[in-house]
Amino acid sequence: MPDDASLPDPATAEEVPQVLIGISFDDVFRAQEFMTALSRLVSKDSLALHDAVLVVKDAKGDTKVVETIDPQPGRSALSGGMWAGLFGLLLGGPVGWIAGAALGAGAGAVTAKVIDLGISDAWVAWFKDTVQPDTATVAMLATDIDEDVLVAEVSRFAGGRLVYGNLESDMLDRVATALGQPGFRNP
Repeated sequence: MPDDASLPDPATAEEVPQVLIGISFDDVFRAQEFMTALSRLVSKDSLALHDAVLVVKDAKGDTKVVETIDPQPGRSALSGGMWAGLFGLLLGGPVGWIAGAALGAGAGAVTAKVIDLGISDAWVAWFKDTVQPDTATVAMLATDIDEDVLVAEVSRFAGGRLVYGNLESDMLDRVATALGQPGFRNP
């Protein structure tokens, strides 16, 4: 496990402290159930979820990441190509359409690679490296958390393992205990 100096900074906005929590599960379905529970908490105004990332690592150590809000290169290229192509068609006819579509697709793909919304790429990489094989880990970035409601919801997922949390120490203890992992300390 890395030391504190190698951990990325979870706060992305100075005026609103954001909480980053990572919880690992032994199966992807339990992790997806937890993500659904987070959606329910959002709908009840128990927290403001800014991003959630699912990191799944198989037995061989191959990792798959699903981010909820970062733009994906393929979709961004398609969207950019479509809009720039339409604009090119209006200005330059069929040749303008081809040129606009090509430029727009390239710009869309590059933009998706550059833009980093929500949980930073550095944190996603940290979770990819840190989580154990044969697990699915949910990392959530949130604000405006009703702590009692979160602890009650997390207690439904006993057996999950807290991987990281930048909560106050007493709240970190409550979440870890709700998961059945008292005495947790960040790596």
